[in-house]
Amino acid sequence: VRIAGSALRSGRLWDHRSTQPWGYELMGEVAAAAWEDAGIGPGDVDLFEVHDAFTIGELTATEALGLTGPGGGADLVLSGHTALGGRQPVNPSGGLLSRGHPLGATGLAQIAEAVWQLRGDAAARQVEGARVAAVETMGGGTAGIDGNGCVVVVLGG
Repeated sequence: VRIAGSALRSGRLWDHRSTQPWGYELMGEVAAAAWEDAGIGPGDVDLFEVHDAFTIGELTATEALGLTGPGGGADLVLSGHTALGGRQPVNPSGGLLSRGHPLGATGLAQIAEAVWQLRGDAAARQVEGARVAAVETMGGGTAGIDGNGCVVVVLGG
């Protein structure tokens, strides 16, 4: 499976002036760089594995990655767009919370799922016809940092 694009950035000091949820701006900046590197946009992706360590994580990630505008993440879920069988499934693996969010191994599990999907080896979780996958993961904000680091990788294509 080919790496079509990737980007990694560290967060900035978090001074609590942002009106967005934690990590939102960082995810958006990293995603924009990854889309540019891959030469595609979020609409070209067949499935996503996103960092959903908190229940709101999928919603903020789909918005920051550009699948929808601010406030539109819930509508993607409610419409079935991000469900298995939907136009762009998000976390067909079940996401971080389904595996206990093992720190350090989280990103590797996300990449493994994306590769299995692109190879057609995801069994009952298989996204039919998957050719392009995107993985977004980030490290926690400590010592006043808005996300220690965030990475977006685009696979396939």
